[in-house]
Amino acid sequence: MRYSGKIVGWHHLPFGKHVEDVEDLAVQAVQGALRHAGIAAHEVDAIYAGQFNEGFSPQGFPASLALQADDELRFTPATRVENACATGSAAVQQGLQAIESGSARTVLVVGFEKMSGVSGREVGEILLRASYVREEAQIPGGFAGVFGKIADQYFTRFGDQTEALARIACKGHRNGAKNPLAHLRRELPLEFCLEPSDKNPRVAGPLKRTDCSPVSDGAAALILQAPEAASGKDRKIGFRAAVHVQDFLPMSRRNIVEFEGCREAWDRAHRVAGTKLEELSLVETHDCFTIAELIEMEAMGLAPLGQAGNLIKEGQTEIGGRLPINPSGGLKAKGHPIGATGVSMHILAAEQLCGEAGELQIHNPQLAGVFNMGGAAVANYVSILEREG
Repeated sequence: MRYSGKIVGWHHLPFGKHVEDVEDLAVQAVQGALRHAGIAAHEVDAIYAGQFNEGFSPQGFPASLALQADDELRFTPATRVENACATGSAAVQQGLQAIESGSARTVLVVGFEKMSGVSGREVGEILLRASYVREEAQIPGGFAGVFGKIADQYFTRFGDQTEALARIACKGHRNGAKNPLAHLRRELPLEFCLEPSDKNPRVAGPLKRTDCSPVSDGAAALILQAPEAASGKDRKIGFRAAVHVQDFLPMSRRNIVEFEGCREAWDRAHRVAGTKLEELSLVETHDCFTIAELIEMEAMGLAPLGQAGNLIKEGQTEIGGRLPINPSGGLKAKGHPIGATGVSMHILAAEQLCGEAGELQIHNPQLAGVFNMGGAAVANYVSILEREG
C-alpha cells in the first residue's frame, strides 16, 4: 500500500552490548525521537512498541515501557507488535495504518531488544522459536543452523559461494567501521573471512562466524505524522510503498533457496510505488547471515538465480556501485537487536535520503528500499522511501 504518513524524526542508540535494561534503552530512544522531531509528548496519539523477547528479557508486557519516557505519554494507547526479526517493520506498518485510518495524526514507533543478558546457548534456543518448531527445532546450531542448511542447499544447486559470502562480510565490516551506531566497527580482510580459523570458526554448514550477525542490544525510535501534521517539518520521509507478505512457516513447504516471499514483497512494492529496481539509490536489506543477503539480491531482481556472487565480486553493491546494499554495515556489522532492527533500517535509509549519513553518504539519493524479514523469509516487509519537501 502507498501510505500518507511521513517520518519526521528519529533517534537510534548505538547497537552493541549495553548495561542498561530494555526499559532504559526504550526510554532513551523515545526521548531522542521526540526531541529530533520537535514533538511534545502530549501530541502523540498512539504508540507501537516492537520487541521479540521470547525469553531475552524477564520483562513481558512491554508496551507501556515507552510511557516511562515522559509523564505526558500517560494514557496514550500503546500496543506491542511482534513478528520475529521483522518486528520493527511490523510496528512501523501498524503506525502507518493508524494514520491512514484517521485514528492518529502523530504516532511513536519504538523497537528495542536486550539479547546479551542470556547465555549463548539460550540465545540459540530463543531464536529457534522463530522457526517451525515441529520440524526445525532440532536443527543443530540454533538459527545459524537453519541458515547453514539454506547455504548448503544453495551451494549444492549453484556451486560453492564461499568467496561471495566472504566478500559480503567484508563489505559489511568496511561500511560498519564508518558507522558510529554499529556494533562491530572493524574492517576485516577478505583472507580472514575466507578461511576457517580459531578466530573465525565454522558455525553451521559452510557458515563461519564472519557470516553471522552479532548478538546485540539496542533501541531505535521514529515519529510518524499525517501530512497535515507534518507540514513545515524540516524532515519528511514519505512511503511510496510499504508492503507485508507472509509465507508458510515450514521450510519444507517452500523453495528455501529462492526466498519467494521476499520476491513477492518486492514485486508488490514496486507495483504500488510505480518504481523499478534500477530507480533505487540504495537498499538496506536483512543480512542476518551473509547467505541471506546473497539470496535477497536475487529475490529483489538484482541478479538472476545463482549469479548474485558475480555482482558482489564486481563491486556493484558497494557504496558508489550500481546499487549500494547495506551502506550502514547491515545487520552483519551494525548489529541485530531483534525488535529494533526494522526501525533501525528505516532510520538509516531516512538519514541517507536527508543527506545526513556522514561517511556512509550515497551521492544524491532519491529512493531507498528497505527489506526486513522474520524467520527464514516468512514475514517479509518492503518499504520504498523518498524525501519530500
